[in-house]
Order: sequence, then C-alpha cells, then structure tokens
Amino acid sequence: MDFNFTEDQNLLRRTISEFAARELAPHYQERDKDEDLPREVVRHLGELGLLAPMVDPAYGGQALDFVALGIAFEEFGRHDFNAAYVLLLSALVGAIISSRGDERQKREYLPAICSGEVVPALGVTEPSGGSDAAHVKLTARRDGDSYILDGEKSSISFASWADTILLMARTGTIEQGARGVSAFYVDLKSPGVSRARFRDLGTKAIGRGQLFFDSVRVPTGARVGDEGMGFIQVMQGFDFSRSLIGLMCVGAAQQSVDETCKYVADRQAFGGSLARFEGVSFPLAEAAVQLRAARLLCYEALWKKDRGEPHGWLAAGCKWWAPELAAKVLHQCLLLHGHLGFSMDLPHQQRMRDVIGLEIGDGTAQIMKLLVARELIGQVARGY
Repeated sequence: MDFNFTEDQNLLRRTISEFAARELAPHYQERDKDEDLPREVVRHLGELGLLAPMVDPAYGGQALDFVALGIAFEEFGRHDFNAAYVLLLSALVGAIISSRGDERQKREYLPAICSGEVVPALGVTEPSGGSDAAHVKLTARRDGDSYILDGEKSSISFASWADTILLMARTGTIEQGARGVSAFYVDLKSPGVSRARFRDLGTKAIGRGQLFFDSVRVPTGARVGDEGMGFIQVMQGFDFSRSLIGLMCVGAAQQSVDETCKYVADRQAFGGSLARFEGVSFPLAEAAVQLRAARLLCYEALWKKDRGEPHGWLAAGCKWWAPELAAKVLHQCLLLHGHLGFSMDLPHQQRMRDVIGLEIGDGTAQIMKLLVARELIGQVARGY
C-alpha cells in the first residue's frame, strides 16, 4: 500500500501552492463581501489548466486524474476557498457534459469552460428543497424544436454572475420522480432569465442566489443526455465532487492549524511559550490527526474513482465528515488566538464561515449518513 503521491502529482501540488499563495491568498480576506469573484481569477485558473481538467484534451482539458484534481482542491481550500468553488462547479459541469453530452455539445461547451471564458453554474436546488432533487418543479415543456422553461432555482452558487447553467428541469410528471427530470445547458443571458443575490454568512464572493425562468426558450439541442435522465446523471457526478468538497474543507482547516501552531509557539504568556500548556497543544494534536484521517478518506474515494471502483459511500462520508470536522477545528483555532481570534482581521473566522456553507450545500450530513447507511445495510435500509 503506497500513500505517496507521484512525482507529477507532487509537482502539481508545489505549482498550485506557489500560485495560490502568491496570487490568491493575499486577496482572500478583502473579497469577503457581496461582490463577484473577479473574472481575472477565473481566467488565471483556466490558464493553469485547472478548470475541468479531467476533460479530454481534445475539448480543452488536461486529462488529469481525480487524485490530482483532489490535490488542487486541497491547495485552493488552503489559500482561497472562493476560488475553489470555481474549480468545483467547472469540474462537475464539465464531467457531466463529458460523459453525457453528444459530440457537438462537447466541442461547443467544454473548451469555454476549461479556458475560464465561461463560468458555469449547476441548477438543482429549488425553494421547496435541495435534497429532494428528484422532485424538481421547474418545468421544461416541449414546443416544436424547443423547450420552454418556467420556474425557479434557489441557493445557486454563481447565481449573480454565471454565464451558463446546467439546469435540472421536469420534462415528465411529478409522479415519475427522478425519471421525469432532464438536464439542459442554458445561456443565462437568454430572454426571460432574471437573478437575485443572497446576503450570506460566508463565501460572499460566490454570489449565491436565485434564478428565475419565465418562458425561457431553449433549443432541443441544449438538452444534455436523454430526456428523463438528468437527475441520474447529476447524482453520478456528485459521487466524486463530494470528495473534492471534503478536501476543500480539510485544506482550509489545515491552513489555520499551521498558522495556529506558529502563533502559540511564539506567544509568550505565564513565563514561557503558550504551546507548552497541554490545554493549548492537545486540541492542535487532535486536529492534526483527525484532519489527516479525513484527508485520507477523501483521497481513497478519488483513488477508487480513478480505478473505476465503487466509491459512493466513501464520497458521502467525505461530504458529511470533512466540513463538520473542519468547522470544529477552525472554531478551535479561532479560540486559541484569544481575543485576537475574535477580530475580523484574522482569517480563521472567514474560513469557518465559508466552510459552514458546505455543511449544507451539495447534500446535508443527514442525507450523506443515509447514503452510507443504505450502502452498508443494503436491501434492509431500502425498505424503511
């Protein structure tokens, strides 16, 4: 059993770490406001080949393996949690189009996503709920060689500034559940689309909000995959994205642990270094071990993804445990900085607020535990 990264993967880590520390980290805190992430950040990520890098090079990708993609997410989580969101949505939308789109769609949609020319969003959640995604209410009514979209999406990352969206819409009856949902790749500049931005606790530069579709006409060629298969396609994509989310959160928490270790070692109190007290050092020791365990779980799921092996329950565990653990660790780091930690001038509070959003988004802990339990218990659980 080899836990080492390859030479290429280590080179990727160093390259991303140096870039993110130089170009992104200095601006992370100043972007903690309700303004869109600057487009030049997205373009830089495209130039580095980090947007949907698992896409075939014929369509603008780098054919990167999923473990390497996880390395990128961990490093961006350390230095700029908001920028990691761009990687996340581009990877998820890019993977779905790569696996389910036809040749025309791949050639037309993917290069712009990979280069950063186009920022995609993913439209699943609605006001009535996010986890019950199989019962979306936004409708897509067939009208000749077009579909007419009517309805609303809520809690959408990049709602305020995305260029396009991979949208889940109901083409069948509500009774059909998942089998009545189709996926559409929609230009958000289309007539009939309007937006509203939320005022959020964290990840403010992401521009989470609502999207309204009022008789929006899209061609049949905008449908990705077969009619009625949209929900299934997206859920398959979440299998790997949940591991990436886990690494984003682990990276943010690890950065604060590293900074806190240095702070308590340098901080003089009661006649010596603050780090000599077990009440200070033990929480950091616990955090280091627990974060390492969460990191290994995330990379195991991605390693299995690369090998084509089942990994769904592991990825669900990553999505439930890593954000929860990271929020707890970040809170502890804040407290270990004493009165200074309560200041908005230090990044621990911002990282904590940003991570909390992913305790909710892309599947709550309760849903993830349910997925794990169903896998472990099998047919018995499905009868509940």
